Amino acid sequence: MNGKHILVVEDEAITRAKLVGYFQHSGYQVSEAENKAQMNAVLENHHIDLVMLDINLPDEDGLMITRNLRSQSTIGIVLVTGRSDSIDKIIGLEMGADDYVTKPFELRELLVRVKNILWRMSLTEQKPVTAAKTVKIEEDDLFRFGECCFDIPKRKLLKNNIPVKLTKAEYDMLVAFVANPSRVLSRDRLLNLIDHRVDAPNDRTIDVLVRRLRNKIEDNAKDPQIFITVHGEGYFFASDVS
Repeated sequence: MNGKHILVVEDEAITRAKLVGYFQHSGYQVSEAENKAQMNAVLENHHIDLVMLDINLPDEDGLMITRNLRSQSTIGIVLVTGRSDSIDKIIGLEMGADDYVTKPFELRELLVRVKNILWRMSLTEQKPVTAAKTVKIEEDDLFRFGECCFDIPKRKLLKNNIPVKLTKAEYDMLVAFVANPSRVLSRDRLLNLIDHRVDAPNDRTIDVLVRRLRNKIEDNAKDPQIFITVHGEGYFFASDVS
């Protein structure tokens, strides 16, 4: 048992049983729910590290649940659905999901995605920072820009010594910008840099991810100084990188 607790929220009994059994066999503690009401009851009574959430629930749309969960916590969220429309995937990312898989899915691939999300979360989970104690980060492979320190191999981002949680797609996007400072990157170029990691990306995916990075990194997301829009061309990473 690895100590991580996963909640499977799925109204199809066979799919739910398959997911619960597979992840229990893989060493996770697993709870299950078939609707939002049962999900809320589990969340109130247990510490859950990650929710595997079906979009098509009988009592509320999974995208709305995602938005509410993300507004209240940094819990890991993987959306699972039979929908193939890329717009749903984009909205899911925008609502705050960490990843998105479409049925039918390969259980081993889903396990890898879950492991990666939990691993990234473990890197940024820190006790509250006080004036007397701040988070330290090793200097190796460290990139500095603005008020941020970004350790790419260790996937750690600090702003003013406070950990910033990045989703997989946000991390990949930030790597692309840091690797290309002071250059205008077109949406096509950014898609080429991240599309092997993001399911069915398109131009809208890029805009969503840039907006999310602004919200997490910029002092004022409405007046960005780091991620600059170059109309008709793409985005410009304006901060000096050292």
